Amino acid sequence: MERIVAAQSSELDRDVESGLRPKNFDEYLGQEKVVANISVMVESAKIRGAAMDHVLLSGPPGLGKTSLAMLIAGALGSEMHLISGPAIEKKGDLAAVLTNLKPRDVLFIDEIHRMHISVEEILYSAMEDFRLDILIGQGASARTMQIDLLPFTLIGATTRSGLLSNPLRDRFMAHLSFDFYPSDVLAKIISANATKLNLGLDHESKFEIARRSRGTPRIANRILRRVRDYVLVNKKKQAELVDVKKALQLMDIDELGLDTMDRKILTVMKQIYSGGPVGIEALSATLGEDKQTIEEVYEPYLLKQGLILRTPRGRQLSDEALRHIQND
Repeated sequence: MERIVAAQSSELDRDVESGLRPKNFDEYLGQEKVVANISVMVESAKIRGAAMDHVLLSGPPGLGKTSLAMLIAGALGSEMHLISGPAIEKKGDLAAVLTNLKPRDVLFIDEIHRMHISVEEILYSAMEDFRLDILIGQGASARTMQIDLLPFTLIGATTRSGLLSNPLRDRFMAHLSFDFYPSDVLAKIISANATKLNLGLDHESKFEIARRSRGTPRIANRILRRVRDYVLVNKKKQAELVDVKKALQLMDIDELGLDTMDRKILTVMKQIYSGGPVGIEALSATLGEDKQTIEEVYEPYLLKQGLILRTPRGRQLSDEALRHIQND
């Protein structure tokens, strides 16, 4: 019974999150250059009656890469197939997905940089010629079997575009980079999603959430939902600034939008490594946190805010980070 309840709860969370996603390009706020390029590519594909060119979307997590891929599929009138790079363990797994695609379907591969090189090699001929080249047998008796594929669009999402192999990167016809959102755009997203959650927010509250959301819509939505919970539990009709601040305090998000782990990284660098420089491997071992998680989830925002600096000898705290730790 507990498992059923847990599964239902998880499904409800996904439904709420899905409900906050934009429904069309007009609702997709921010990343104007990315959306403008995609809009042209979509319209061109529709006019030509062909599959849209393959696209690589890169940038930190939570900035809307998956949401944009869903909008692309919807605008093309195509079905979207979503898979994760690390989940594709064998060539046969990817071959099975590719051979089941219908004409002009969209294949979205999240964390595409984490695919094994032996698996990604299958994509080379699939992307260029809509063909699978499968090696059968070994040694002198080995032969290549070719399987024709229906035209499709591959959308790859990555937080580490530099880790993609050159042969794979070169086969994407468009490389589009996402950046953190400015507070005014985040405030508009928060306003729209607050309406979807039936949550009243005043102007100051919207900007307070935006200011502490690390330039990331996913985090803004997470805070928004916790503010909604706080208001409901305290039987209020709408959230005021004091409610937002109390919800943020419960979430342990400070004035700069840093959470517990962000501050732990800065504190460890100051107390154990005297502010740096320190190598990422040493920092990972001390924190007990995966190196890749530090580099992909926490570090981009800390770098963007100028709290840590990358030097030839490793990561180093900035003067602003030292002041922030002192005042914390």
